Amino acid sequence: MLIAIGASVLASAATLSAARAVAQSVEPFFKGRTINLYIGFGPGGTYDLYARLLARHMGRHIPGNPSIVAQAMPGAGSITLANFLFNVAPKDGTAIGIVAQAVAVEEALKSSGIAYRSAEFNWIGRASNAVELIMSWHTSKARTIEDTRHHDTPTAGTGPASPSEGIPRLLNATYGSRFRIVSGYQASAIALLAMEKGEVDSAQTSWSTIKATKSDWLKAGHINILTQSTLERIADLPNVPAVVELGRTPEDKALLAFYVSSSEVGRSFLAPPGLPAERVTTLRRAFDAVMDDPEMKVDIERAKAERVPLTGERLQQMIVDTLKAPPEVVARMKAILSAAR
Repeated sequence: MLIAIGASVLASAATLSAARAVAQSVEPFFKGRTINLYIGFGPGGTYDLYARLLARHMGRHIPGNPSIVAQAMPGAGSITLANFLFNVAPKDGTAIGIVAQAVAVEEALKSSGIAYRSAEFNWIGRASNAVELIMSWHTSKARTIEDTRHHDTPTAGTGPASPSEGIPRLLNATYGSRFRIVSGYQASAIALLAMEKGEVDSAQTSWSTIKATKSDWLKAGHINILTQSTLERIADLPNVPAVVELGRTPEDKALLAFYVSSSEVGRSFLAPPGLPAERVTTLRRAFDAVMDDPEMKVDIERAKAERVPLTGERLQQMIVDTLKAPPEVVARMKAILSAAR
């Protein structure tokens, strides 16, 4: 017993010593510097929310206490930012970002415009998973997902890599819905406003966004929640069908399950490839620390957002696993989405 305890103490001491060594090696680099945190979407959604909260708190958990400045770089459903981080941004730890949860899925599909390799990014960590919802305005003829099979339903799209366009197209092909994508909205908040103004009948955003910013819509019955982009129904929405349920054949269900697996990536942060290993470790451990920071927790709770963190190491493996999807599933999905773009 004493030997086991001694070994445990020695291992803990070695880990602490290694962490201190990394901190000492990176502190001179980060001291007095600014880290740019790029956001792949415009303001108003949870991508923007989590990024700005991270910018507010994470710097004090990085040796040298650099400033972190959040700035938007919207475009093509965040593919613009993903390409920038992969090919242009400095590879020294001073540029990080948050991009669409489906970036690895889009890469697997070889979607147009992609100039990055998801598994080569240095994934820093996940703030929360994301349950995306398709909803319609109360004046729409589509009051349930079944109604979308009988009525043309214009829906707001925020870019080709966004579930706001991917899910409706896949449902059109597998479930028989009649969503019509209206592209060009740069953020979910703008898409929701378009729905409210009657430009479109439906839009998509996360459940946490609705709870945080549109709870009045729920109370007043202004929206109909048509489906949740999940593998199974969540406890909050027991009467709303999960997307995977809507597949009419096992092949349909496998297709939908592959796409909505990106909900587990959720609101995740990444850095360019090629960073020195000790800086990757520093950013990951700072992320872990900030997600347990009492001030960060208070801000997340105040924003009525979710906090379901995941380490960068586990997130990195999740991205790698996504890229191992069965080729027949990828080929069918690519055919569906390519035909619509």
